[in-house]
Amino acid sequence: MPYGAWGVKRPRAPDGTISAMPRRKAVNDWFAKYDNPMKEVVMGMRDAILDADPRIDECIKWQAPTFTYEGNLASFFPRSKQHASLMFHTGSKIPGTFKRLEGSGQGRTMKIDSLDELKKAKPELQKIVRAWCDWVEATKAAAKAKPKKKKPAANAKKSKKTR
Repeated sequence: MPYGAWGVKRPRAPDGTISAMPRRKAVNDWFAKYDNPMKEVVMGMRDAILDADPRIDECIKWQAPTFTYEGNLASFFPRSKQHASLMFHTGSKIPGTFKRLEGSGQGRTMKIDSLDELKKAKPELQKIVRAWCDWVEATKAAAKAKPKKKKPAANAKKSKKTR
């Protein structure tokens, strides 16, 4: 069985791809204690995110579920009671146009107020997750391909200043 992020064994799907990230115990424990009218919506968003791409992982940071891949993608704002609120930490860097992302600074927010709305938003949410993962991969590949600057030799003669 192949290993995914953090050395967790993940089964392969029939087409040979590694299946979506398993749910983390720490996050399951957090949800067991989470008392909020939007709990089902938040849990549905969690499932959509983790099922979107096998590179995505989850943990608890800032006392809330946070989704990661080579850095923080998004965290829930757990106190919101009118809607499920998911903050994309560096949402402005995610390539593409996403009508459900709100905000104009570095971060972006997606707000979902019902399971029906989540059904409509799920394709865009999963597209955002895949766009993030692909952007991270492309950024890493570009950094590796970039030629390193040569450092001047330590014994190189320094030019003398003219007087």
